[in-house]
Amino acid sequence: MKSRKMTPLDITMGSLFVALMAIGANIVAWVPFMVVGGVPITLQTFFAVLAGLVLGSRLGAMSMTVYMLVGLAGAPIFARFGGGFGSLLSPTFGFILSFILVAYVVGKLTENNRTLPRYVIAGLIGMTINYVFGTNWMYAAYVLWYGAPEGFSYSMAWAWMMAPLPKDLILSALAGVFAFRLERSVLSRSQLRRQQNEAA
Repeated sequence: MKSRKMTPLDITMGSLFVALMAIGANIVAWVPFMVVGGVPITLQTFFAVLAGLVLGSRLGAMSMTVYMLVGLAGAPIFARFGGGFGSLLSPTFGFILSFILVAYVVGKLTENNRTLPRYVIAGLIGMTINYVFGTNWMYAAYVLWYGAPEGFSYSMAWAWMMAPLPKDLILSALAGVFAFRLERSVLSRSQLRRQQNEAA
């Protein structure tokens, strides 16, 4: 089966989500106290989930891949204006890597079932993937190559994630609601335009 060619709209929407991820990553620049155990509390999970819901699995994952590659190339678009190839060794790089999988899975879960409950559940599943992948990467990084803080343990790594958890639970569910309403709005306008053309 041939894959659909990307349209100018696809490129524009994908680029928009790259920009949104960069903005969401650097909210800590304005509120620097939003860092717990070296983990910045950002809006990236929200935008990664939204990318999958709005763009679909293929384009959503592609936009998150572009975000990661642009950051690794040196653009300061990771949290706290980080960037560069050295980010691969950061304990939090697993969260960035997980955004690709988050967008893909969320998009796949909703491609053939576009109901509000499905959107919300997909958003929460995406957040779970982000937490599991990112936290395990962070633990491995601290233990294997980054230099763990004194008394660091696997349970401590998860304890750090409890601070952003309520925010991400709420925002992931809201991403589902927002994406569903956006799609309904677009479909309603499309149907109205079609009716107007038929009546003309």
